[in-house]
Amino acid sequence: MEIRSGGTRSRVRRDRPQAPSASLETSPSPSASLAASSGRRNAVDSPVDSLGPFQQFFATASVPCPYVPGRAERKLIVELTGRPAPAFYNELSRAGFRRSHRFAYRPACRSCTACVPVRIAVERFADTRSTRRVRNLNAGLNAGLNAGARAGANGGPLAGLFLAPRATAEQFELFAAYQRSRHRDSDMAAMSYADYRGMVEDSAVRTAIVELRDRAGALAAVSLIDRLDDGISAVYSFFDPAQGRRSLGTWSILWLVEECRREGLPYVYLGYWIEESPKMAYKARFPALERLTDGSWVPFAVAPPVGNK
Repeated sequence: MEIRSGGTRSRVRRDRPQAPSASLETSPSPSASLAASSGRRNAVDSPVDSLGPFQQFFATASVPCPYVPGRAERKLIVELTGRPAPAFYNELSRAGFRRSHRFAYRPACRSCTACVPVRIAVERFADTRSTRRVRNLNAGLNAGLNAGARAGANGGPLAGLFLAPRATAEQFELFAAYQRSRHRDSDMAAMSYADYRGMVEDSAVRTAIVELRDRAGALAAVSLIDRLDDGISAVYSFFDPAQGRRSLGTWSILWLVEECRREGLPYVYLGYWIEESPKMAYKARFPALERLTDGSWVPFAVAPPVGNK
């Protein structure tokens, strides 16, 4: 597996991945690094002290940043392995880490702090005019439609279901079309089906797939997600580029917000907001957004309307 510019790409191997070594530096104080990003936390969120002393962190070599021209990107990474991995990743997510395959990572750039971890506070989330518009546009989309998840005889709405993290040819066809349309020059546009399968299935935490289908059963959008003890982490989403007017990327996030509300989970983790990158700046448009700043999650600034994502 490679952790490189613009995210990650798998060199798929079905055996257990080895800890990174090439082009990596051992972090001199991994617990201190995580503690600094976890910041002041209450007893319920028990920080780094509960993680144990045996987690080895690594820093990648600097490479050109894929988001902000002229800058260098560097990551702090740690392997997720064994039965403690889900609990460990709960803590890492609150500290601003993201996941790719069996590794968690966080930006560790020497002279840049443009990547800001953000999450939606579900309890405070209230629809705006633009989110209501997205909901109305996609009222006919339902999650998890398959042969065993159809509505009853009364013809009511289809039930939303999470699916096991299993890659399908149908998903990959949609993924490839999305990459060709939206990210033609990225590493992910060159991913094979084996690469995609690794992205979906190679996980040591509680990973799932959400499929959004129209009433005819056609696959319109897919979200790869991780379940956390305090919410859902949106790992990667993609959708039918021919249906751009429906803002399916936004709709996928709204569906996750509602799922968290149904389950009584407080947060949807969205990854990094980067003001100088149009591909990442859209996250600031969601209501009830929080950002990780100086080790604490705080309310984001007042957001402009959501749309066209």
